[in-house]
Amino acid sequence: MHQMHCNTLKAILCGAFLLPLPFSSALQAETNSITKDNPTTTWTASAAKHVYGFPEITAGKTGMLTLNADTLIFTNKSANSSIPRSSILAVSNGSDRVELWGTTGRLVRMAIPKGGGLAAAAVMHHRVGMLTVDFVDVRGGKHSAVFNMPPSQAEAGLTMFSQIPVSSQPPVATDPCAGKPASLGSVLVASPNWEHAQVPAAYRALVYEHVVNRLQGVKGVSHAYRDGEVPADGACPAYTVSISIRTFRQGNQIKRATLGPLGMFFGTTQAAFDFKLTDASGNLNQSEQIKAAIRGESESTEVADKFAKNLAKHYVASLKSEEATAQRVQPIVQNSFR
Repeated sequence: MHQMHCNTLKAILCGAFLLPLPFSSALQAETNSITKDNPTTTWTASAAKHVYGFPEITAGKTGMLTLNADTLIFTNKSANSSIPRSSILAVSNGSDRVELWGTTGRLVRMAIPKGGGLAAAAVMHHRVGMLTVDFVDVRGGKHSAVFNMPPSQAEAGLTMFSQIPVSSQPPVATDPCAGKPASLGSVLVASPNWEHAQVPAAYRALVYEHVVNRLQGVKGVSHAYRDGEVPADGACPAYTVSISIRTFRQGNQIKRATLGPLGMFFGTTQAAFDFKLTDASGNLNQSEQIKAAIRGESESTEVADKFAKNLAKHYVASLKSEEATAQRVQPIVQNSFR
């Protein structure tokens, strides 16, 4: 029986290394064709997975990320989006460890008897590169996009980005909202303060992007402004959300997988932030701490959306509390003038 267990484990582990590459040979040929037809191409990641943040591209889509002298382009069979090279502010390369086969891999491990799944977990993971691109839109608003790809491609991309000169950015007014009225229901998400903890670039990017998008989806929010965004038509944010990292501990997916049930508590990604909400008039100034943790075998970067979801709930609660306070105070003020 033990021999059978070993054979089962051996077959599964061998299969992990015999899996086909995530991109087909046809798509690789398409990559070569694009590079050939476009001699200005300097770098292409043929198997780039869009994690979050690139304009008009759904999270989780896999395609080609191509850099030339003028443009950064993401393409696959159903989408095509690009940003000007001159809009890019910074590029970072980090790495995270993810599991081969995803959910299927976890189910296979569970089927291996007598603890064999724990041994398999240490092999059924591979290192992926995490390329983070920080850029601005046409109104000066700050954005970040994160891509997963093989580490060698991420390293090559970072080198290519550094070799191509960046066009100078046009000057932006230091306070475009000075003396202007606030737009009802709008909120500015200021750039977070990361000084109090070491946080990888990809996590910083994902936290900001998820917070902006979560607040934009809150009922009653007319527009969630990005840091640096110049308001259109003189409409300025009525509220400002400020975030400051307090603690951050990046999880370890291998540890979560190999520890079995204990992995739900050890090797998790945890973060705590100070959240502050102010208004344009200066009357509102609320602060509190928000925590987020990802347990189980989810990707540790999902902690960013977990935090953003919690922040959106706190934002709504804070505004309701402020509104209730104003309703109580108003009759008192009116009576004082009688």
